[in-house]
Amino acid sequence: MTDLATDLPFTVDVPIRYRDLDTFSHVNNAVYVTYLESARAAYLEAVADLAVEDYGFVVANLEITYERSITMGQDVVVATGTTELGTSSWTMSYEIYADETRAATAETTLVCVDVETRSSIPMPDSLRQRIVEYEGLEE
Repeated sequence: MTDLATDLPFTVDVPIRYRDLDTFSHVNNAVYVTYLESARAAYLEAVADLAVEDYGFVVANLEITYERSITMGQDVVVATGTTELGTSSWTMSYEIYADETRAATAETTLVCVDVETRSSIPMPDSLRQRIVEYEGLEE
């Protein structure tokens, strides 16, 4: 990966699969969300040593702005980072690049939940601390 014009600290390469394409031969808008999910999973594994099967949160909000299409054969990179920490939720920002040109921006709000009751709970201290240290956030 080369230098991208982003302030987000974490990047991951995402392959384009044939099934990602729509009838116009570009990546379907819904697939962009899957790219965000891939970046979020890689971020949480690298930053918080958190595997997918250990997730105790849900996506409560998703906003995405599409800037240009992505087509087969382009190099796709997603940049991401945590931009805000609450008591039981946190916000992650994303930028999707295709051949080093930004194709979309996005933001998710994630809420920690008790897996049995499905109620929101405070963010685990271990997760919070790892994100704070990685991002250089102040508490």
